[in-house]
Amino acid sequence: MGVVEEAHNVKVIGSGKTTVVLGHGFGTDQSVWKHLVPYLIDDYRVVLYDNMGSGPTNPNYFDFERYATLEGYAYDLLAILEELQIDSCIYLGHSLSSMTGVVASIFRPDLFSKLILLSASPRFINSDEYYGGFEKEDIDQLCQAMESNYKSWIDGFAPLVIGGDMDSVAVQEFSRTLFNMRPDISLSVFRTIFMFDLRHFLSRVTVPCHIIQSSKDLAVPVAVSEYIHRNLGGKSIVEVISTEGHLPQLSAPEVTVPVLLRHISHNITIDHQLSQ
Repeated sequence: MGVVEEAHNVKVIGSGKTTVVLGHGFGTDQSVWKHLVPYLIDDYRVVLYDNMGSGPTNPNYFDFERYATLEGYAYDLLAILEELQIDSCIYLGHSLSSMTGVVASIFRPDLFSKLILLSASPRFINSDEYYGGFEKEDIDQLCQAMESNYKSWIDGFAPLVIGGDMDSVAVQEFSRTLFNMRPDISLSVFRTIFMFDLRHFLSRVTVPCHIIQSSKDLAVPVAVSEYIHRNLGGKSIVEVISTEGHLPQLSAPEVTVPVLLRHISHNITIDHQLSQ
């Protein structure tokens, strides 16, 4: 195993000519895809990895300066593809990693046959002509809460993001992976995500994009998925699914997994409808 593979806990499973790479979002790790992976391994070569800073990675490898922008994560993704000698893949990214895929595809469009963007947002903070869902004051308050009592912050944040109560299995799972992150790293990643503005990148994306969004997501309003669709430089399609929460692959796999499988297996046709 190479240095990059080991650092990111890369796992390659399944069989098939087509490679599907799965990237997880903030506060989770590769285990967030546990409901999807069993349906992929018979037909695809599946690559799983952990973002640097997530619980299963070595916190000593986390470079606060490198990961202050999404380019750091994009370069990690490209390094993983290079070390595995992958020259083309379908990339499915959730939340933070959906935008990581966007940036990486601008650097190396040849490596991606399509991007599947789940719960994606290029900017979370509202501005005069854009509705991202949050005011800057909201983010500042969340950061202050993280700094003062990380465990207490998780107890409040996880149910809001998942869209359930603390008794929910999905909320408990998200709480577990959040708690596994070192608090200072978690705060740094949180700030990076909620302060970035990647809207200017969208027009440079030429790889086909499948945008999948929960109908009710505290972190990403449905209007954001439409904004991405309108501003991408290449072909794209939006599907809003009848799920609640920012991690539908974890909280509503029975609805989300079939949708993800359909977007993995079908490409966008000229009229922007899914081909059959």
